[in-house]
Amino acid sequence: MLIDHRTYTVRPGTLPDQLDLYGKLGYPVQLRYLGEPLYYLVAESGELNTLVHGWVYESAADREAKRAKMAADPDWKRYLAESAKAGNVVSQRNVLMVPAPFAPPLSMPKIHR
Repeated sequence: MLIDHRTYTVRPGTLPDQLDLYGKLGYPVQLRYLGEPLYYLVAESGELNTLVHGWVYESAADREAKRAKMAADPDWKRYLAESAKAGNVVSQRNVLMVPAPFAPPLSMPKIHR
């Protein structure tokens, strides 16, 4: 099991716009290829203007294959272009993590086709 934990920081005041853009154009594509995220969270305190999400994969090979298929989808390319044009995202940090031996079991996400 592999978790892709992603942290995005957006320009102050643009979080609602970025969530709207992602919700309309990005999230539906990711659901088709990656399934439902383990979590998708927005900071309420601490480092504001931050959102995090985690995606579950069987392995690094599973992640690579799914993300390659998604990257080839014209809908995903459209989302990336619109997100870049909006200019809301300031930084992105990805960390690949594995569950600790005593962590509760995780199930693979449901894919939406």
